[in-house]
Amino acid sequence: MKVVIAEDQGMLRGALSALLDLEDDIEVIGQADNGQQALELIESLRPDLCLLDIEMPRMSGLDVAERIVANKLNCKVVILTTFSRSGYFQRAMRAGVGGFLLKDSPFDELSAALRKVYEGGRSVSPELAMSLWETENPLSEREQEVLRLAGDGLSARDIAERLYLTSGTVRNYLSEAIRKLDAKNRIDAIVIANKNGWLS
Repeated sequence: MKVVIAEDQGMLRGALSALLDLEDDIEVIGQADNGQQALELIESLRPDLCLLDIEMPRMSGLDVAERIVANKLNCKVVILTTFSRSGYFQRAMRAGVGGFLLKDSPFDELSAALRKVYEGGRSVSPELAMSLWETENPLSEREQEVLRLAGDGLSARDIAERLYLTSGTVRNYLSEAIRKLDAKNRIDAIVIANKNGWLS
């Protein structure tokens, strides 16, 4: 099994690569420290499987997974994360990710998961599997977009100009998002949505 590893923390990436190379049936053929580089390696090296950190510079692991599907690349995906967030997990499942594991999982679990995904199965850390039972993202795509821009510091008027809406319509989207998330205000709504991975 030929594997590409993408992880922005050099020490962890090196450790994972060294440990996986000790396995008889696994060969690490490429390493990337950001999502864009990972996608380029996957396109050029054509690995059987890629091990992606969920949060990386330039492109997240989920962005890369979605591009693999869009570009019809024959490469299985296992995501590594430190976050048990339902929004991330649900997005990963929609992108056809075969494995979703916590970074602090034992190495034996990781290597077993890679083999299972390589053979066409699925492997999910038990703690992350619980996310399946958590609430789906209650926000519409437009509400997510408006909240994301508000989180970037844009005013209702700025958001309205960016999205070709009226300021009143933007305020309505913000109010609805605040109501759905049972938040105190827009800042609280942004915090709640980010914590759940609903603005990813």
